[in-house]
Amino acid sequence: MLALSLAGCGQEAKGGSRYRPGGAAGATIGIAMPTKSSERWIADGTNMARQFQAKGYRTDLQYGDDKVENQVAQIENMISRGHRLLVIAAIDGSALTDVLRRAKDAGIPVISYDRLILGSPNVDYYASFDNERVGRIQGRYIVDALRLDAKKDEKFTLELFAGSPDDNNTKYFWGGAMTVLKPYMDRGQLVVRSGQTRMNQATTLRWDGGTAQKRMDDLLSKNYGSTELDAVLSPYDGISIGVISALKSVGYGTGGKPYPVVTGQDAELASVKSIRAGQQTQTVYKDTRKLARQAVLMADAVLHHRKPRVNDTKTYDNGARVVPAFLLDPVSIDRKNLHRLVDEGYIKAEDLR
Repeated sequence: MLALSLAGCGQEAKGGSRYRPGGAAGATIGIAMPTKSSERWIADGTNMARQFQAKGYRTDLQYGDDKVENQVAQIENMISRGHRLLVIAAIDGSALTDVLRRAKDAGIPVISYDRLILGSPNVDYYASFDNERVGRIQGRYIVDALRLDAKKDEKFTLELFAGSPDDNNTKYFWGGAMTVLKPYMDRGQLVVRSGQTRMNQATTLRWDGGTAQKRMDDLLSKNYGSTELDAVLSPYDGISIGVISALKSVGYGTGGKPYPVVTGQDAELASVKSIRAGQQTQTVYKDTRKLARQAVLMADAVLHHRKPRVNDTKTYDNGARVVPAFLLDPVSIDRKNLHRLVDEGYIKAEDLR
């Protein structure tokens, strides 16, 4: 567990009986992140803790190690210790209904972070990126990289990967990508030789790169003996790294057998290096510093009796309510604009050496 305890001040939001009344000087914010296995979640948690510190709050930052029972226990502990607000990036979006009922009973507001918490009416706000647009960016990149609109009489091979089935974002990434890719698949220009074209056939539990590598090994051995693969829709950099490892094992990346187009997401350092080396083709840059800032602004507004700024009040229905959301814009990154990550200070130039 990583915990930061910082003296601070603030005022408690008071939505009638929804939030616990009283002063919030030295209020503690509970931050529940899913895992340390991905560098982006470490950055998200650290950025939020620092920005809450700048506003004078105490923070309790914890990681669930991708185990639902760990995260539930951590949130229960935060409630028992009287934390005044919770920011939660769920491991399993549908597994928190009971513990969030306890948060409501204790008058503690909840901000769902990046992954929408499902099935609970006790989620006050949602901070994320435009996840459907992330998928559209990835799909459009494949279309443009293969020059499908200029080569309408040519056929290209494609395989599809999706995120974790217990992450609500998975359906948005997939849906956005399919909006772009499916017309080309329907007319036979993009051919998925495995036949695995449904999301439930392509999901990758916990976004695990090793799981993706095993599936890619299987797809290649069964469907691409003498046929080359032209593109892989990968929704996340960790999955992309696994896919590329499988491709390397059967000879891709040599002069006579170039890598297919491989998309990604999160601009993680390993994938940024892979893009620079000509292996992974693209990633979607989501500046987690800005997302952390948005969550902090939301929390600060709630604790000061103000209504947080949102820009989407219709899209994110969690099955129990439509959660007011603020969505940030993602950006496509490849070798041509890789410098942007350094220019904006997201990655240090020395880290790329």
